[in-house]
Amino acid sequence: MRLATFNVESLDLPPRAKLPIEVRAEALRPVLARLDADILCLQEVNGQHVPDRPERVLLALDRVLEGTPYATYERISTSGPDGLGVADVHNLVTLSRFPIRSRREVFHDLVPQPLYRMVTADPRPSEPEPVTFDRPLLAADIELPSGQLLTVINVHLRAPLAAAISGQKLSAFVWRTVGGWAEGYFLASMRRAGQALELRLLLEELFAADPHRLIAVAGDFNAEDYDTALRIAIGAEEDTGNGALSARSLVLLDRAIPADRRWSILHHGRPQMLDHILVSRSLYGHVREIEVHNETLGDELVGFGKGSPSPGSYHAPVVVELAL
Repeated sequence: MRLATFNVESLDLPPRAKLPIEVRAEALRPVLARLDADILCLQEVNGQHVPDRPERVLLALDRVLEGTPYATYERISTSGPDGLGVADVHNLVTLSRFPIRSRREVFHDLVPQPLYRMVTADPRPSEPEPVTFDRPLLAADIELPSGQLLTVINVHLRAPLAAAISGQKLSAFVWRTVGGWAEGYFLASMRRAGQALELRLLLEELFAADPHRLIAVAGDFNAEDYDTALRIAIGAEEDTGNGALSARSLVLLDRAIPADRRWSILHHGRPQMLDHILVSRSLYGHVREIEVHNETLGDELVGFGKGSPSPGSYHAPVVVELAL
């Protein structure tokens, strides 16, 4: 059985998309075919309006998956405002060849919005304001052919880009002061770490109900190995100092990939592994192989500088083979 994660980078239709969906589909379909995934976690799938329907739907994704095996898979996604349809941008979508028995979105259910009073904002707020995470976690219980349940949690943590601060930006990517940028970067880090904390608390709930639960967490963590967000999610024994808790820690599978191949994005010439699959100790015993398909990746900063988005994605998909 193969489980994969892939950030498809703002999959959308014109006019919001710079490229026709046919161009993107032609680039993405071979990538999806090579994954040959039974369960596929996607990030950054945008929603579209269709005539006579109030809610947004995943029309662009439907166009890409048309004619592929994934078109017949069961599907869940994160929701739009008030639970209607899907969100405008950056939905999480989980596709499964096997039956999805339950789904759950977790969004400030376990971690309330932190309150923070900005110090560089102009004007400066008189009271602390809530800091809201960018998006939910998407959990699914999937019934495998053996009858076992596999819990798959699809994640997309906040990117390491400074959050907006009132009065501190001259344009979209130009800051007025270094202090303003620094506070924006701090806020982005708070959101990313907060999402990771909510993930860890969800895992604690799952392990409390079943210490031997089969769990996979897959997605774009926007964090490299040993960064704060991953350390919170993994809960390693060397961090807790308590060997009795080791059964609740997760295993970061891409540590098995050779160093020269271990990268899922290329940013300004620097390879980074930001997309990951983590598994519970019970599931770890079923792992046979992990791959990152990064052979065709270009440098995202070069593409951005030229104003020419990739028809595929600047993220490489990651796939694990499981003996289940």
